[in-house]
Amino acid sequence: MSMFSLLVSIVPHDRGEKLTAAAVAAGCRGGTVLMGRGLARTNLAAVLGLGETTKDVIYMLVDARHKQDIIDAIVNATLLEKANFGQLFSVDVDAMMRTGVITREESEGGMRMEKARDLITVVLNKGYADDAMAAARRAGAGGGTVISARGTAREDDEKFFGVHIVPEKEMLLIVVEHDRKSAVLDAIRDLRCLRDPGSGIAFCSGVDDFTLLGKKNA
Repeated sequence: MSMFSLLVSIVPHDRGEKLTAAAVAAGCRGGTVLMGRGLARTNLAAVLGLGETTKDVIYMLVDARHKQDIIDAIVNATLLEKANFGQLFSVDVDAMMRTGVITREESEGGMRMEKARDLITVVLNKGYADDAMAAARRAGAGGGTVISARGTAREDDEKFFGVHIVPEKEMLLIVVEHDRKSAVLDAIRDLRCLRDPGSGIAFCSGVDDFTLLGKKNA
């Protein structure tokens, strides 16, 4: 087990403060709230322009000793919200830098336990996240969340009047069952918009503690 975990919560826009307040009261030192875009869970809904919503994506780095208390506090704070109000999951962190000191953890025996779910993160040029999500749905994924981002310039990047052109990016987050991960990655890899070098990357992280926030079904 890692010394630290990254808790990720995805909830409707302007509701992130409710979660961070509950987390801080339970021992979390704070978090970062990003604005994201929730995508429709079906291709038909996406074509009709239905099901797309603005989201708060909250990143909280927590000590593993307090993780479960913080998760419980967040779940309890959202029990009166509607069912499927949001998602909460954690990702192991094996290195952290704080005030210039890097703390690392080595995995025992070079192996980690296989997770039931995986977080697929896809970074690609702005405007193509919906195409990637459509491909992922066809391979068995549900919905996803898009965060606006930008690329970082390198010395050999194209310049315009001497200024580096830094393209706008989108970061697509998809949580899938482990046995669907390969099929989803293959579907995204085959997209035409990702065939050119440098047009995008994707990576996976094992997910722990996956929880749907809001009212629980009886």
